Amino acid sequence: MCGVCTSALAQTVPAPTTPPDPPRFDAQAFPNFLGAKDLYDYEALPEYHEPDFVAAMVAKGELPPVKDRLPNEPLVFKTAAMPDGIGVYGDVMRHVVGARPEGWNFQAGQSQGWGGIDIGMFECLTRTGPLFQVRAEELEPLPNLAQSWEWSDDGLQLTMHLIEGAKWSDGAPFNADDVMFYWEDNILDPNLTPVTGTTQETFGAGTTLEKVDDNTVLWTFKTPFPKQVLYQMAYGDFCPGPAHLLKPEHPKYNPDNTYEDFKNAFPPEYMNYPVMGAWVPVEYRPDDIIVMRRNPYYWKVDEAGNQLPYFSEIHYKLSTWADRDVQAIAGTADISNLEQPENFVEVLKRAAEPDAPATVTFGARTIGYSLYPNLSANGWGQPDDRAQAVRELNRNIDFRKAISYGLNREAIGDSLVKGPFTAIYPGGLYAGTTYYDAASTVYYPYSAEGAKTLLEQAGLIDTDGNGFVNFPADAEGVGGQDVQITLLANTDFATDRSLADAVIAQMEQIGIKIIGRYMADNQLQAARNAGDFDWVINRNGSSLVSVVQNTAELAPTGPRVALQHRVGTDDELDLLPFEQELADVVDGFIATNDPIERIALMKTYQQLYTENLYAIGLTQYSGGHILNKRFSNVAAGLPIFLFNWDVDSIFRERMYVAADKQQDYELFPDTLPGAPGSDGPVGL
Repeated sequence: MCGVCTSALAQTVPAPTTPPDPPRFDAQAFPNFLGAKDLYDYEALPEYHEPDFVAAMVAKGELPPVKDRLPNEPLVFKTAAMPDGIGVYGDVMRHVVGARPEGWNFQAGQSQGWGGIDIGMFECLTRTGPLFQVRAEELEPLPNLAQSWEWSDDGLQLTMHLIEGAKWSDGAPFNADDVMFYWEDNILDPNLTPVTGTTQETFGAGTTLEKVDDNTVLWTFKTPFPKQVLYQMAYGDFCPGPAHLLKPEHPKYNPDNTYEDFKNAFPPEYMNYPVMGAWVPVEYRPDDIIVMRRNPYYWKVDEAGNQLPYFSEIHYKLSTWADRDVQAIAGTADISNLEQPENFVEVLKRAAEPDAPATVTFGARTIGYSLYPNLSANGWGQPDDRAQAVRELNRNIDFRKAISYGLNREAIGDSLVKGPFTAIYPGGLYAGTTYYDAASTVYYPYSAEGAKTLLEQAGLIDTDGNGFVNFPADAEGVGGQDVQITLLANTDFATDRSLADAVIAQMEQIGIKIIGRYMADNQLQAARNAGDFDWVINRNGSSLVSVVQNTAELAPTGPRVALQHRVGTDDELDLLPFEQELADVVDGFIATNDPIERIALMKTYQQLYTENLYAIGLTQYSGGHILNKRFSNVAAGLPIFLFNWDVDSIFRERMYVAADKQQDYELFPDTLPGAPGSDGPVGL
């Protein structure tokens, strides 16, 4: 009789299938591909130039000549790869951001408020954003602060040559000491975590780094030729900070300071923080604006020898993420990632009008959200009895399948925006990306009845008749109570909140009680990194888009790598069998450079991920890019996110506004950053 009952129950559960193909729509643009060397190179030029107001400061003896402020061989942008050629100085780029800066110490874990602020300030060893326009056969991270590198014969060592003679924005030299301070005293220090969650494992378990000389560092790896780590050396995993400013505040070198003292030593009010990026913060008004002025020591030029950037000033209006879209399409801001599907239709209507100040283009569907269950059962986050019981459920495949069957993904997408923008997303690699394989993708389609059946098979039954299933009576400490799960979601984005609300409502329909925990981005990141969650709705990272970037994050390949599973109180990873298989597949992918083998491994990865619901996909959609029409030198087909964010991909330092289109937006004209910690800019 039991066998008959089990068979009858199983008949109510639909068979898994492959997901439907995402719908197509028109407003998409695609890049014109070129070679990596076509973009830029490093060389000394016969002469260099700068804006007139900077030249006037040099003439007054307030600043060294431009040739003395540049490195021996500046990074030189190739004119042929500039869509509109050599630019002119002047004008402003106006951003709107929804988060708020904690301070400038990115390397110790402080957020600058996102939206491109940190990307404008910090440069990294390599660069990946512009790779969206590089031909596939030449696809490899671009040089940046690391001008060149070579591998040892056995592939276990990588010698990296830093750009020589470059300087921080305050004139202090940039060299290997900055790189080593970031590695040894931030990444390797267990008391600190850079804002992007970078750990030693990000670069491969057991990887070491040492200084060879002032301009050379040596990486040593445990596996030969792990070339994908070059992607991890780009934004935002290996962007050194100014050691000459940070080191005196670090507890290792200043016993009077705590780690909190170090982290908070450079609050948003601290002006003229030294950077290697194109712009320096010179004005901060809480809940109003951040103003940044050109870095007089910026180490990039065009082929005519004009020191970049062309923009002398850049603004970040402190508002909301939804307002970013509104202001960009209205022309009161200049750029926005159209990431909130709720705004798509209205923005497209406005952009279609003849007098619209901005254009909107869409790229591939590389924005996706998943429901991440906490899979650790051995103490990560110090769960109480209820949370521990939930984690045991999370580790039950029938329970995870029930959640997937209980999600009406088509309705979830429609709750964000009607039309062809969103697509059903079962999780894992995105449809349309390089390594995606539909045949390897397992999709558990919507079936409320199937979900209820699987919950019953997992021992979860509504024993008290209140509409919600209960823990089994023998569940330690929580027997007989309603299954109550906390769902962590971001309040800074309307999309995150909408998705959380949809999940809560749909889970109620199958008898699971969800309690929303809504937090601002900075708080949410802290809770997530600490393991203080049952479930979290999270926008997926770059690894599921490109695979070759942040590859280690595709699986729990190290103790502090995976978003949903890190080491417990016993310093062990209590991996489920499929998680270990995932980690082995990812390690194999990292270890091989054979393209055929890599494709096969990613098929296996996709099957393991989606069949076992490592994370439960919710929806995926295209992002739109809004850009004011007055800007020049923007490559076609710019995605808001592919190898990196649009503000890294777009080459803001080489963008310009033609003289006849320039507007009088500068708040601090004819000025440059002052001394670190001083008030605002200085100038004529």
